[in-house]
Amino acid sequence: MTGKYNNVLELVGNTPLVRLNRINQDIPGEVYAKLECFNPGHSTKDRIALHIIEEAEKKGLLTPGATIVETTSGNTGFAVAMVSIVKGYKCILAVSDKTKAEKIAYLKALGAKVFICPANVPADDPRSYYEVAKRIAAETPNSIYINQYFNLGNTEAHYLTTGPEIWAQTEGKITHLIGCTGTGGTLTGSGRFIKEQNPDVKVIGVDAYGSILKKYHETGEVDPNEIYSYQIEGMGKNLVPGALDFSVVDKFVKVSDEESAYTTRELALKEGLMVGYTSGAATQALKQLSASGEFDENSVVAVLFPDHGSRYITKVFSDEWMAEQGFSNSKLNGLESRATVEYINK
Repeated sequence: MTGKYNNVLELVGNTPLVRLNRINQDIPGEVYAKLECFNPGHSTKDRIALHIIEEAEKKGLLTPGATIVETTSGNTGFAVAMVSIVKGYKCILAVSDKTKAEKIAYLKALGAKVFICPANVPADDPRSYYEVAKRIAAETPNSIYINQYFNLGNTEAHYLTTGPEIWAQTEGKITHLIGCTGTGGTLTGSGRFIKEQNPDVKVIGVDAYGSILKKYHETGEVDPNEIYSYQIEGMGKNLVPGALDFSVVDKFVKVSDEESAYTTRELALKEGLMVGYTSGAATQALKQLSASGEFDENSVVAVLFPDHGSRYITKVFSDEWMAEQGFSNSKLNGLESRATVEYINK
């Protein structure tokens, strides 16, 4: 990606597919990571923000000085704020209180007005970030609500871009696509395109313990007993997102906060990939799938890595945070011993 561009939005998409070489040594076949942190806003959400906003412009739903409102765990907010700046719109975002302080600071740095809402309330509670965003959009003249969880433009953005990119980058040899599901747009938009090229490709969703998505996929029912608090941001849900096309997903795998945290740090220590918590979760699912015999020597696996690890420095990359959760670095098998800090007294 070189040359001159008219603005930062022209850098969205065409992210690299990079082979994993050390973290997957016991996994047969070839494994690649789709590094969405190479988007200018450092996440896959740049694609949907740009696509949905430009579609709204084409339909005449956005006029000069308009306000764009969205619900976000961080990355969509960064993307919407970035696009809003370039295109001259105002931006209001509702986030959950699971969102770390550095993400809030990032959103404010991009000029967004931020409302922080309790995470551990039902989706239909008026205090939830879903309902707060809806209310703000309804009360704000000349505004639109992106509504990434139910906006089919979310899925369409990845059908039009991410899926074709992965298909071309694997030269049509892909056998498995693995990705975490929050809104579900990235995995199922990409997966829909890839399955149209080859219906035998397996699309595997990654869900969190505390989320309803895996059980809903298997039973068609929402089980309130499945819902409880968890730490991984940007994946899993306590509602059924309309942007998640369950018909594309072959199966779901659940991963824990703790194992996903170790694997996120392992990606940095073994592959030099500073990526986010959901990238670690997707890679943890890869390990679990391999242990169950999912892959063979002919497998070509693409794993979606949604964002950059710099947004998790005070969370999964913090020894203090890990200790607060009761997670032990000993499970990194000594790799963390490479990373030391020594103070030399002058």
